[in-house]
Amino acid sequence: MQRGFLGYNASPMLDVVVCALVLVVPALIWTVWLARSKKNYRLHKIGQLVLAVVLLAAVGLFELDMRLQGGWERIVNRDPDQPRLTGAALDAVRQLLYVHLAFAISTPFLWAATIALALRRFRDPPAPGPHSRLHVRLGWISVADLVATSVTGLAFYYMAFVRTA
Repeated sequence: MQRGFLGYNASPMLDVVVCALVLVVPALIWTVWLARSKKNYRLHKIGQLVLAVVLLAAVGLFELDMRLQGGWERIVNRDPDQPRLTGAALDAVRQLLYVHLAFAISTPFLWAATIALALRRFRDPPAPGPHSRLHVRLGWISVADLVATSVTGLAFYYMAFVRTA
Protein backbone atom coordinates (compact mmCIF):
# COMPACT_ATOMS: atom_id res chain seq x y z
CA MET A 1 0.00 0.00 0.00
CA GLN A 2 1.29 3.41 -0.90
CA ARG A 3 1.34 6.55 1.24
CA GLY A 4 -0.86 9.52 0.52
CA PHE A 5 0.43 12.60 -1.28
CA LEU A 6 -0.05 14.72 1.88
CA GLY A 7 2.77 12.67 3.43
CA TYR A 8 0.79 10.70 5.97
CA ASN A 9 -0.02 7.03 6.31
CA ALA A 10 -3.25 7.40 4.32
CA SER A 11 -4.06 6.32 0.78
CA PRO A 12 -3.88 8.86 -2.07
CA MET A 13 -7.67 8.72 -2.38
CA LEU A 14 -8.10 9.49 1.32
CA ASP A 15 -5.91 12.54 0.73
CA VAL A 16 -8.09 13.58 -2.22
CA VAL A 17 -11.18 13.38 0.00
CA VAL A 18 -9.46 15.41 2.73
CA CYS A 19 -8.59 18.10 0.19
CA ALA A 20 -12.18 18.04 -1.04
CA LEU A 21 -13.44 18.45 2.54
CA VAL A 22 -11.21 21.50 2.97
CA LEU A 23 -12.25 23.07 -0.35
CA VAL A 24 -15.97 22.28 -0.38
CA VAL A 25 -16.98 24.49 2.55
CA PRO A 26 -15.54 27.74 1.09
CA ALA A 27 -16.98 26.81 -2.32
CA LEU A 28 -20.36 26.14 -0.74
CA ILE A 29 -20.27 29.45 1.14
CA TRP A 30 -19.37 31.21 -2.13
CA THR A 31 -22.40 29.74 -3.92
CA VAL A 32 -24.68 30.78 -1.04
CA TRP A 33 -23.16 34.28 -1.16
CA LEU A 34 -23.90 34.42 -4.88
CA ALA A 35 -27.58 33.85 -4.22
CA ARG A 36 -27.98 35.94 -1.05
CA SER A 37 -25.75 38.94 -1.71
CA LYS A 38 -25.38 39.09 -5.46
CA LYS A 39 -28.81 37.72 -6.38
CA ASN A 40 -27.04 35.61 -9.00
CA TYR A 41 -29.34 32.60 -8.80
CA ARG A 42 -28.15 31.12 -12.08
CA LEU A 43 -24.52 30.93 -10.96
CA HIS A 44 -25.68 29.67 -7.53
CA LYS A 45 -27.53 26.85 -9.28
CA ILE A 46 -24.56 25.96 -11.50
CA GLY A 47 -22.16 26.08 -8.54
CA GLN A 48 -24.35 23.83 -6.43
CA LEU A 49 -24.76 21.30 -9.25
CA VAL A 50 -21.00 21.25 -9.94
CA LEU A 51 -20.23 20.80 -6.22
CA ALA A 52 -22.77 18.00 -5.93
CA VAL A 53 -21.35 16.12 -8.95
CA VAL A 54 -17.73 16.58 -7.85
CA LEU A 55 -18.47 15.40 -4.31
CA LEU A 56 -20.52 12.46 -5.54
CA ALA A 57 -17.61 11.39 -7.77
CA ALA A 58 -15.06 11.88 -4.97
CA VAL A 59 -17.13 9.88 -2.49
CA GLY A 60 -17.75 7.12 -5.04
CA LEU A 61 -14.03 6.81 -5.81
CA PHE A 62 -13.26 6.97 -2.11
CA GLU A 63 -15.65 4.12 -1.33
CA LEU A 64 -14.14 2.04 -4.13
CA ASP A 65 -10.65 2.76 -2.80
CA MET A 66 -11.67 1.74 0.73
CA ARG A 67 -12.97 -1.59 -0.59
CA LEU A 68 -9.82 -2.21 -2.62
CA GLN A 69 -7.54 -1.26 0.30
CA GLY A 70 -9.41 -3.42 2.80
CA GLY A 71 -10.77 -0.52 4.90
CA TRP A 72 -9.33 2.34 6.89
CA GLU A 73 -8.08 0.15 9.77
CA ARG A 74 -5.91 -1.83 7.38
CA ILE A 75 -4.49 1.42 6.00
CA VAL A 76 -3.79 2.79 9.49
CA ASN A 77 -2.18 -0.45 10.64
CA ARG A 78 -0.19 -1.26 7.50
CA ASP A 79 2.40 -3.15 9.49
CA PRO A 80 0.60 -5.85 11.52
CA ASP A 81 3.74 -6.32 13.63
CA GLN A 82 3.74 -2.63 14.66
CA PRO A 83 0.17 -1.30 14.44
CA ARG A 84 -0.23 2.48 14.84
CA LEU A 85 -3.63 2.30 16.53
CA THR A 86 -4.73 -0.34 19.01
CA GLY A 87 -6.96 -0.63 22.05
CA ALA A 88 -8.47 2.58 23.41
CA ALA A 89 -6.91 4.76 20.68
CA LEU A 90 -8.45 2.60 17.96
CA ASP A 91 -11.81 2.63 19.77
CA ALA A 92 -11.74 6.44 20.06
CA VAL A 93 -11.04 6.83 16.34
CA ARG A 94 -13.77 4.33 15.52
CA GLN A 95 -16.26 6.33 17.67
CA LEU A 96 -15.28 9.53 15.85
CA LEU A 97 -15.83 7.74 12.56
CA TYR A 98 -19.38 6.82 13.64
CA VAL A 99 -20.14 10.47 14.38
CA HIS A 100 -18.67 11.44 11.00
CA LEU A 101 -20.73 8.80 9.21
CA ALA A 102 -23.96 10.08 10.78
CA PHE A 103 -23.35 13.40 9.02
CA ALA A 104 -21.74 11.94 5.90
CA ILE A 105 -24.68 9.62 5.24
CA SER A 106 -27.37 12.25 5.79
CA THR A 107 -25.63 14.97 3.75
CA PRO A 108 -26.18 13.53 0.25
CA PHE A 109 -29.85 12.83 1.02
CA LEU A 110 -30.46 16.36 2.31
CA TRP A 111 -28.52 17.93 -0.53
CA ALA A 112 -30.23 15.75 -3.14
CA ALA A 113 -33.67 16.68 -1.77
CA THR A 114 -32.73 20.37 -1.76
CA ILE A 115 -31.45 20.21 -5.34
CA ALA A 116 -34.25 18.01 -6.70
CA LEU A 117 -36.97 20.24 -5.25
CA ALA A 118 -35.21 23.35 -6.53
CA LEU A 119 -34.90 21.91 -10.03
CA ARG A 120 -38.61 21.05 -10.04
CA ARG A 121 -40.03 24.12 -8.35
CA PHE A 122 -37.89 27.02 -9.56
CA ARG A 123 -38.31 28.30 -13.07
CA ASP A 124 -35.47 28.60 -15.55
CA PRO A 125 -33.67 30.96 -15.19
CA PRO A 126 -33.94 30.57 -11.41
CA ALA A 127 -35.52 33.40 -9.43
CA PRO A 128 -37.22 33.76 -6.04
CA GLY A 129 -40.70 32.30 -5.86
CA PRO A 130 -43.12 30.32 -3.69
CA HIS A 131 -40.52 27.59 -3.07
CA SER A 132 -37.87 30.05 -1.82
CA ARG A 133 -38.73 29.81 1.89
CA LEU A 134 -38.45 26.00 1.99
CA HIS A 135 -35.37 26.09 -0.25
CA VAL A 136 -33.56 28.47 2.08
CA ARG A 137 -34.44 26.31 5.10
CA LEU A 138 -33.34 23.08 3.40
CA GLY A 139 -30.26 24.83 2.05
CA TRP A 140 -29.07 25.96 5.48
CA ILE A 141 -29.73 22.52 6.97
CA SER A 142 -27.70 21.01 4.11
CA VAL A 143 -24.89 23.53 4.65
CA ALA A 144 -24.78 22.76 8.38
CA ASP A 145 -24.73 19.02 7.67
CA LEU A 146 -21.96 19.37 5.10
CA VAL A 147 -19.88 21.55 7.44
CA ALA A 148 -20.32 18.93 10.19
CA THR A 149 -19.32 16.24 7.69
CA SER A 150 -16.19 18.19 6.79
CA VAL A 151 -15.20 18.99 10.38
CA THR A 152 -15.70 15.43 11.62
CA GLY A 153 -14.03 13.99 8.51
CA LEU A 154 -10.96 16.17 9.02
CA ALA A 155 -10.89 15.28 12.72
CA PHE A 156 -11.07 11.58 11.82
CA TYR A 157 -8.25 11.93 9.28
CA TYR A 158 -6.11 13.72 11.85
CA MET A 159 -6.78 11.18 14.60
CA ALA A 160 -6.34 8.15 12.36
CA PHE A 161 -3.53 9.16 10.02
CA VAL A 162 -1.68 12.26 11.24
CA ARG A 163 -1.48 12.06 15.03
CA THR A 164 1.06 9.63 16.34
CA ALA A 165 -0.55 7.14 18.65
